[in-house]
Amino acid sequence: MTGDLHRRHRAVLPDWLALYYEDPLEITHGEGRHVWDAAGHKYLDFFGGILTTMTAHALPEVTKAVSEQAGRIIHSSTLYLNRPMVELAERVAHVSGIPDARVFFTTSGTEANDTALLLATAHRRSNTVLAMRNSYHGRSFSSVGITGNRGWSPTSLSPLQTLYVHGGVRTRGPYAHLDDRAFIDACVADLEDLLGHARTPAALIAEPVQGVGGFTSPPDGLYAAFREVLHERGILWIADEVQTGWGRTGEHFWGWQAHGRNGPPDIVTFAKGIGNGMSVGGVIARAEIMNCLDANSISTFGGTQVTMAAGLANLSYLLEHDLQGNARRVGGLLIERLRAIAAQVPHVREVRGRGLMIGVELTRPGTDEAAPEAASTVLEEARAGGLLVGKGGGHSTSVLRIAPPMSLTVAEAEEGAAILERALRSI
Repeated sequence: MTGDLHRRHRAVLPDWLALYYEDPLEITHGEGRHVWDAAGHKYLDFFGGILTTMTAHALPEVTKAVSEQAGRIIHSSTLYLNRPMVELAERVAHVSGIPDARVFFTTSGTEANDTALLLATAHRRSNTVLAMRNSYHGRSFSSVGITGNRGWSPTSLSPLQTLYVHGGVRTRGPYAHLDDRAFIDACVADLEDLLGHARTPAALIAEPVQGVGGFTSPPDGLYAAFREVLHERGILWIADEVQTGWGRTGEHFWGWQAHGRNGPPDIVTFAKGIGNGMSVGGVIARAEIMNCLDANSISTFGGTQVTMAAGLANLSYLLEHDLQGNARRVGGLLIERLRAIAAQVPHVREVRGRGLMIGVELTRPGTDEAAPEAASTVLEEARAGGLLVGKGGGHSTSVLRIAPPMSLTVAEAEEGAAILERALRSI
């Protein structure tokens, strides 16, 4: 059955639409932190549909909210007043940390980042954008143009002039040997030098923890130090929180808060986890920025009632059950467990991350040379053992990405670590 579906997939869908596994997997249903495939095999899910199933599969509170809303009305567009959209926007604005915040809903993180770029370039009247090396911001024409990861950048054409800044990757590059303070100072000096050779950019867009890039991050405070330089020149700061938002990093509700010494970002983008699988994204910005557009605009599907109902129920569940605290506690245990395992596996260069956002970078033993074939082997072996994980990394996709639903239990974390240990030892 799966082989036939794979054949049909290849016949009608693009060749560049990537699939995991030599024998691709059809997931038919899920519950809690587990999913099942078409053959009835059960898996512990440590990737959550690319960090999207944030709370749990088939969470009763969310499925009930979606079902009840679908029984009333599914969609009407932004041309009409929409109570669920207003209510979720109020909640999001409240938790954003941005003063006088306005919220615009989209259907994806790509569209959210696209909207943020439109706002920033219109507000600042500049099409120059600063972005981080090894970054990923989406698959639209403009978001590909600011993506600093060759594996996810199919064209050099762009409506924007993009300048790439050092700092997103702590343990690689020309400043990797420096201590944290010196690393930040070097990256700030690089930024200042770059700005001396360019027209004033509209914004810096940065993921507090780079997602597709392999869950890499700078030392805490880097973007706060950048903010001082940017603020002097009126350059906006866009925090891409598509993967880091809603408490996944455990220590903070938003990833930018690790860099919040000089205040919140001017614009925050979000998506993925807020809808727990429903198609929800969005942009939060100060009113003066959000309201700068001088032409009409709407969103046909952004903010549609059924996705807003899911977002409201999901956010309420996350806050009421302190899933941020759970991500901090269980994620901390899982990271330490994986580091203990890594110490005995020569292929593991580094275990990094925070909360339930963990990367395991694989290299050829004794070198910094990426080992993508080892990552593929571990991915397959983990599946065979009943565990689903992801892959990423700007250096030949050799990082295992671990991001389970944030309701993960200690027992499930231990189970997943044990399966991953066997997979790593199989290299």
